[in-house]
Amino acid sequence: MADLYADVPGVSRPVPTGLFIAGEWRPSSSGATFDVHDPADAGVLAQVADATQDDTAAAMDAAYAALPEWSATPPRKRSEILRRAFEAMHARADDLALLMVRENGKALTDAKAELTYAAEFFRWFSEEAVRIDGDYRIAPAGGTRTVVTRQPVGVCLLITPWNFPAAMLTRKLGPALAAGCTSLVKPAGETPLTALLLAELLAEAGVPDGVVNLLPTSRSSDVSKVAMSDSRLRKISFTGSTEVGRVLLKQAADQVLVSSMELGGNAPFVVCADADLDAAVEGAMLAKLRNGGEACTAANRFYVEAPVAEEFGRKLAEKMGAIKVGRGDEDGVGLGPLVNEDTVEKVERIVRETVAAGARTVIGGERPDGPGWFYPPTVLLDVPAGSPATEEEIFGPVAPIVPFETDDEVLANANGTEYGLVAYVYTGDLARGLRLSEALEFGMVGLNRGVVSDPAAPFGGVKQSGIGREGGHEGIAEYLQAKYISFPL
Repeated sequence: MADLYADVPGVSRPVPTGLFIAGEWRPSSSGATFDVHDPADAGVLAQVADATQDDTAAAMDAAYAALPEWSATPPRKRSEILRRAFEAMHARADDLALLMVRENGKALTDAKAELTYAAEFFRWFSEEAVRIDGDYRIAPAGGTRTVVTRQPVGVCLLITPWNFPAAMLTRKLGPALAAGCTSLVKPAGETPLTALLLAELLAEAGVPDGVVNLLPTSRSSDVSKVAMSDSRLRKISFTGSTEVGRVLLKQAADQVLVSSMELGGNAPFVVCADADLDAAVEGAMLAKLRNGGEACTAANRFYVEAPVAEEFGRKLAEKMGAIKVGRGDEDGVGLGPLVNEDTVEKVERIVRETVAAGARTVIGGERPDGPGWFYPPTVLLDVPAGSPATEEEIFGPVAPIVPFETDDEVLANANGTEYGLVAYVYTGDLARGLRLSEALEFGMVGLNRGVVSDPAAPFGGVKQSGIGREGGHEGIAEYLQAKYISFPL
């Protein structure tokens, strides 16, 4: 067992590094491990068991065996387990936050905010577990009655990304557990340690053996293919890129799996000339720099009405330029490193190509020397519509500003993308704000607000940003299926 735990600097107790299958910590069936890196210095933080196809099959056996008892567990008992998990997360809040800083790179303030947000999904769905509804109707023709019940979908495959290693897991596991489903969880290879610690906390909270099985791996496609080719799997929930989501949807079609997809974003942030510019800048800081810009909800394109574009850019650059960049847990740091070398190189390329297309740099724009995967806060003005910074999801601390003249123009530019996750609008005219919000082709809109994420609200996109919703009353519905029973009277 000693080999299945690792000491992480600052974390009070050793962190699990094994596979979690059927309530047991195990090494990989191949004995292989993979490295987890600290983005602040690119050093190796820990070595984690590398799940194989055989391990995936064992996890599927465990999840399927646990399903009958867990699905029959009284809702109140499931609710109380989730409530204990919520409390356990807060009891280990410092450890979880620091662990996210270490393996993800985010600033400690961001990590603490994520911890609070992530825990809320367990509390919210602990309350939803006892409110799963049904229906009783008289058939229109009379003589029969219709009863509709809602039952758990079954065994689920939950695939989570690296940018919010706690929240993306609880946002899926919360409703799955509340509904009575069992799960195979594949966390991102960059950030498996947070998920492994959460699995330990869930077991301590009373989740029965086999209900949650965790499979960290460096070979994601091996795990997903084995799980998705098994007829016992009934649902997949994935958060990640649109490109990978398309592949998984094609695989899901073979087994006709219930599918939830939270995919890429290219969020427009619209600032009208009648907006409170100081409030818009504060909102932009939240929408752009939450998690260092490494968020599907991050403001990606700033469309600012021409008369105030220069002033907004100056104010935003002043705010972004005042942020301290460094290791996430150092005093005063507001922006940590990006997650890996590939991410930094992508941000560098997008900025370079956008400047070459005619944009001018107000602040930032140059990667610093030294170890770690850092990129400075960057503001670009006079960005041409259609340049790389407006077409690609940046996933970094870069704010490209495009001036606009009319509402029709900004709507055409904002909607001119295959993505449709979230948009932001700042205006002093409520009627104008509502018109723009209704016309924007996005699943969520922040109107005079730079944050839309809320465990009690339905999170999700349209077009190629996803299928289904997470959070809110809709979140648990994704893990339930309706059964209709007809009987004569």
